[in-house]
Amino acid sequence: MRTGAKIATGVAVTVVVGAAGLGAYNLVDAVADGNTGTRADAAPVRTGPPTADETSRTAREFLDAWAAGDTAKAAGLTDNIPAATTALTAYRDTVHVQKATFKQGAATGTKVPFTVTAEIVLDKQHTTWTYDSSLDVVRGGDGGRGRALVGWQPTVVHPGIDSGHTLRTTTTESPKLVAVDRNGTELDPKTYPSLAPLLTELRKRYGQKAGGEPTVAVRLEGAEAKTLHVVAEGKPGKLRTTLDAGVQRAAEAAVARRSDASVVAVKPSTGEILAIADAKKTEFNPALSGQTAPGSTMKVITAAMLLEKGVSAPGKHLPCPKNATYGMTFHNVEHSENPDATFAQDFAASCNTAFISFAGKIPDSALADEARDVFGIGLDWKTGVSTFDGRVPADAGAGKAAALIGQGRVQMNPLTMASVAATVRTGSFHQPYLVAPDVDGRQLARAPRSLPPGVARDLRAMMRLTAVSGTGAHAMSGLGGDIGAKTGSAEVDNQAAPNGWFTAYRDDVAAAAVVPQGGHGGDSAGPIVAAVLRAG
Repeated sequence: MRTGAKIATGVAVTVVVGAAGLGAYNLVDAVADGNTGTRADAAPVRTGPPTADETSRTAREFLDAWAAGDTAKAAGLTDNIPAATTALTAYRDTVHVQKATFKQGAATGTKVPFTVTAEIVLDKQHTTWTYDSSLDVVRGGDGGRGRALVGWQPTVVHPGIDSGHTLRTTTTESPKLVAVDRNGTELDPKTYPSLAPLLTELRKRYGQKAGGEPTVAVRLEGAEAKTLHVVAEGKPGKLRTTLDAGVQRAAEAAVARRSDASVVAVKPSTGEILAIADAKKTEFNPALSGQTAPGSTMKVITAAMLLEKGVSAPGKHLPCPKNATYGMTFHNVEHSENPDATFAQDFAASCNTAFISFAGKIPDSALADEARDVFGIGLDWKTGVSTFDGRVPADAGAGKAAALIGQGRVQMNPLTMASVAATVRTGSFHQPYLVAPDVDGRQLARAPRSLPPGVARDLRAMMRLTAVSGTGAHAMSGLGGDIGAKTGSAEVDNQAAPNGWFTAYRDDVAAAAVVPQGGHGGDSAGPIVAAVLRAG
């Protein structure tokens, strides 16, 4: 039976070591004390601080087990097996340490310093990270008969880990990106300050798609993130945009003359965005994301709708009275009037009351349908960056009348109004975009139909009249080629002066600008647009 007992004891030891480990160390300690064959719980309970020998031996056994990748054994040598198991497993799986070696230093009391050399492997990246840490050896409780154990703290893994931080090997940010214009000129935010927030967005969206590689690093993540070791330096991607550096410079200079102004230029034949500039340099980009009434620049869409429905024509007599009533009373700027005007002259002079006179002759949804189906307003444009793509809701009563002159619930920005002018120039909507759709497989928005040729021709003639002898003539003076323009002044509640708007085209460049509280659009926004058209 004594032989059988020995065999049974040997089996028991093997099973315990393979499973949890702690019981095995109790038995080993019992044997070391000369109590062979004695039950572990009968061994004397050790008390007092760990001795120098216990401290050194416990630290060595723990670090050896950790180095061997035996997480269960290493955790079993601590006073908090679950926490140690979790931390050591995370070190392997989230820090991606494939192998670690340790150099144990001389203990100071029960504190043992050590140097870690960790081999980190993540995908194709491989690096060695060396740092210093330490552990404390403590006396365990009665359950372990007072044996010496590593007093578990997260700082054993790394001294920077605390309750608010975790350790992880990860990408530190999106890949860096070098954005260039259509001709390869680099677009840096110092030279083109209006582009700063857009370049950040482009980096997040296209850094990797443009061939960039992110920086990979070991980081302390938490309230105050910190990079501890760079695994692999990132590589910037290169992204070609549709911008034109020359036009962008002109746009930046033009808006800089105002405390608040925004402008966008597009290429009518393709929809490519040539320039984007804002006088105020903030994260919010009003040129692309603004949502405000466009005033009389909206009459371009209104005129298109009226011409398509056949309720008016450029040469048709249409008086411009001082006031017009439809749900409420509307008036012209400076209460002007022209009883002998034609529809084209009303457009060129931006007569509000003439346009209001059509409110009762069209369906409530007519303007919204025209804006969406012909000019692509609100069709979820995919430009490559975040944009607001306009809103022209169907309305009734005074709301419908106000919408005809770009007031009420109509909302636009320089991007959408530049596109409106571009659509007139070519007769068809081409969704504006900043990044070519084939970079990421985007589907550009498509308007259901184009302007009828006759309507497009009439609209271009009316916009040319505005540019050469109407409210846009002063701003457009000296510009040759195929030109057209429309001015606007949009009243906004609680503003001392209306917002000034201007949209125009010259050959294959269309642009629109808004100057908040600028007053008459021809005087405030007009020179900004003209400067951009000259550069194009």
